Amino acid sequence: MRVLRYFLVSGSAAVVAGSLTLATQATVTTAAAPDHAVTQPSARFLTQARAALVSYLSANESAPPFKSGDPGAKTVNEPASALADTSASSSFNWSGYADVAKTANAFTKVSGQWKTPKVWCSREDQLTSEWVGIDGYSNATVEQDGTLSWCFEGQATYFTWYEMYPAGTVEVGNSLHPGDKIAASVTRTGTSYKLAVADFTHPVNSFSTTQTCSTCQNSSVEWIAERPAFAIGVAPLAHYGTWTLSSASQTAGGKTGTISGYPTYYKIDMVDATDTYPLSLTSGLNNAGSEFLTHWTNSY
Repeated sequence: MRVLRYFLVSGSAAVVAGSLTLATQATVTTAAAPDHAVTQPSARFLTQARAALVSYLSANESAPPFKSGDPGAKTVNEPASALADTSASSSFNWSGYADVAKTANAFTKVSGQWKTPKVWCSREDQLTSEWVGIDGYSNATVEQDGTLSWCFEGQATYFTWYEMYPAGTVEVGNSLHPGDKIAASVTRTGTSYKLAVADFTHPVNSFSTTQTCSTCQNSSVEWIAERPAFAIGVAPLAHYGTWTLSSASQTAGGKTGTISGYPTYYKIDMVDATDTYPLSLTSGLNNAGSEFLTHWTNSY
């Protein structure tokens, strides 16, 4: 939903609670989610929430810069498998995985599946977004789509969306529910991009749109849980519990593979502005290299 411009090496951060492990890779520390009652917002409230969200995200702000430690100590050339249980690339606003090419126009497709995570809301407005996309890891364009959970005036609302950054986010469905089964993809043919999200539970939220971009570099693909940026800064991360991304695939050079099927891939953890503690931790990949999970630990 916004470009990842800044990342750094961050050592493993310890937090209190149990542990959550996917396959034989990295362990993600967890904390119990609060048990809040689920109420379905009215149509009028959903309209108000959507209008506020459109207004907030219309400024097209990217994440603010941050630095910590040695700016040259970045995990740019290390695969995620070498970082399991130790350190990983860290970001203000992203957690998940990215495959990164050394040249432009390497990737033609990215896809993944998940269930829309349920969020627990306080009185504070908060956001979390889950998506797949092309570009954004190391350049200033993004072609992506997915789901978004928006805590507005203490109530949870859910939307499907797409974005061709630096153009604004386009919110599509407004009857998305927690647990809805989602399949998302971005497919490129030359300078044409087909962005598609299928909601198999509530199909009214599904969409397919074709957009064009002549300046997009197509040099990375991502599978990401994000806290989007407003004009005033990065939004607090909504308490989404755990998000599981499965059936991840990418196509590069005419060949389709998994996340780990590409030679260079990165595991990304979301950290606070001081690089002191994690906000969203990313597990290692499953044995097939096509599935991982992220887990909320803090909002900001």
